[in-house]
Amino acid sequence: MRAIGWLLALTLLAAPAFAQGWRERLIDPEDGSVDASNYLLDYRGVLPVPIIISEPAVGYGGGVGLVWFTESLSEAAAQAQRTGGRITPPNIYTAAFLGTENGTRAGLAAARLSFAQDTWRYRGALGATSLNLDFYGVGGTLQSGLDKVGYNLKGIMTWHELTRRLGESDQWLGMRYIYLDLKNRLDFGTAEDAGIGQREAGRKGSGIGFTAVHDSRDNIFTPRSGVEASLDGMFYSPSIGSDTTFQAWRTHAFGYVPVGENATLALRADARTTHGDVPFYQLPFIELRGVPAARYQDQSTGVLEVEGRYYVTPRWIVLAFLGAGRAWGRNTSFSDEGTVVTKGVGFRYMLARRLGLSIGLDAARGPEETAYYLQVGNAWR
Repeated sequence: MRAIGWLLALTLLAAPAFAQGWRERLIDPEDGSVDASNYLLDYRGVLPVPIIISEPAVGYGGGVGLVWFTESLSEAAAQAQRTGGRITPPNIYTAAFLGTENGTRAGLAAARLSFAQDTWRYRGALGATSLNLDFYGVGGTLQSGLDKVGYNLKGIMTWHELTRRLGESDQWLGMRYIYLDLKNRLDFGTAEDAGIGQREAGRKGSGIGFTAVHDSRDNIFTPRSGVEASLDGMFYSPSIGSDTTFQAWRTHAFGYVPVGENATLALRADARTTHGDVPFYQLPFIELRGVPAARYQDQSTGVLEVEGRYYVTPRWIVLAFLGAGRAWGRNTSFSDEGTVVTKGVGFRYMLARRLGLSIGLDAARGPEETAYYLQVGNAWR
């Protein structure tokens, strides 16, 4: 699900920044525009964050998040200057609650922590959900002859990751743990009608794995140069609490290339594959703007996407993108499967210039419909 928190458009209206000194916090003296850099850099404590959801698979919705910063970004920078070390990002704790028009509900608690001058990083989350989606069959075909069947996933999930920086480099190695306990229920019919085997309807998934990451981006929000790439592997087994045995792999690379002074070319390659008795709701799906989540699922997926951005001014960015993906494996090979193509346009406003944090809107056309996405920074995750 793409749950997009419009970090600060609405928060600025509700937060204490509009108390005394609001102009110094929210107006950039360089160009006189609305800017949240000073507010975010100096912020410490609990920040209320409205959440806006614009995912076609679950419909429009929203919620609220409470984000607690243990120190401000400016305090972290000052500490690094005093000690001569690397800037360590502040620890961040989050609690969020959300819902959508199709009845999906979720609650989440999460944390992002850094240790030893950002040599170690921990990210983790615990959530409960009642998620309503549509299943189109593995490879897009249901045995019942229907186009789709709705289903509900209700239960808990937790995810934890610990990574270590290799020396002073941009490389990270780490371990992951994922646990799911989700009761799945079809709106009508049986699992066999939908082509779901008994083991593919497993409720509990418990897996451990690894991640290897390279991250040389110049900015984590709206990069203009650099590369983020990773290889992730997860291994599920009854010996650690899973109902079935399977493996899940993902490798991706996001590259950003400056083109002159006012443009950036962004390239994305993303491949996922699974092996074993994979629960149907954990099968990879084509993840592109313009395609509802879980619309095209199979044992493997591959996606290519290109995006061009043009900086009309230092504040305003216009962009266009084109993507293509395939899902294959159960009944067809890669060469036999058709290609899903999407395209679209969008814009961004640089809300926090010193942090490189932008917000905006994308409109994307897929094979079935046109979808709209509220975005905070880069659209790729």
